[in-house]
Amino acid sequence: MTLSDIEIAHKSEKLPIEDVAKEVGIEKSELELYGNYKAKVAVDDLEQAKAKLILVTAITPTPAGEGKTTTSVGLSDGLRKIGKKAISALREPSLGPVFGVKGGAAGGGYAQVVPMEDINLHFTGDFHAIGAANNLLAALIDNHIQQGNKLGIDNRRITWKRVVDMNDRQLRHIVNGLGGKAQGVPREDGFDITVASEVMAILCLANDIHDLKEKIKNGLLSAIHVIMIQSQQVI
Repeated sequence: MTLSDIEIAHKSEKLPIEDVAKEVGIEKSELELYGNYKAKVAVDDLEQAKAKLILVTAITPTPAGEGKTTTSVGLSDGLRKIGKKAISALREPSLGPVFGVKGGAAGGGYAQVVPMEDINLHFTGDFHAIGAANNLLAALIDNHIQQGNKLGIDNRRITWKRVVDMNDRQLRHIVNGLGGKAQGVPREDGFDITVASEVMAILCLANDIHDLKEKIKNGLLSAIHVIMIQSQQVI
């Protein structure tokens, strides 16, 4: 009988994340724990180690889903089998594609990362925080228009979209602000997936929290400035 990915994951014997970290020289004091099997690492506290980097890349996975992650995990397992120290650096899965044809992004079969369902669904909650931050800025723009629109923003030209970490085509193009004067100014809008948001792009380019704040401020101001210029051109 062939076991599914989730069945294999549930039958696996997981090591506490502290033990996994200790094997590669990371102390408990350098970890931010999320339960027994997940943790963040304080990268600034780590010492630079001499190591070889193997980059695994591809265009598309096979129909069976054997792509970059499965290959990377299998490669790490193979290297450890022959006595090498190996760590896989994988991107965090987006929740949306997990429930589509693509499926999860924690590997597959016996070449996967566990706890698989935790990683695929919510992990440490960072994507949700990014989505909330992006939507807060979207609400800020709409609230400015509602409160008198001192900047003269053309609500037909707003490009800063709201986001949700889900594949939901019904939300790609919507009309919001309905329900009367107190509910906002009606306009066409839409949702992107969280990983395609402005805040996600800015986060990936930021060096630290101070740089992140500065880039978000500049990004939002730039977006509003473009809208204002376009509005003036229309007038």
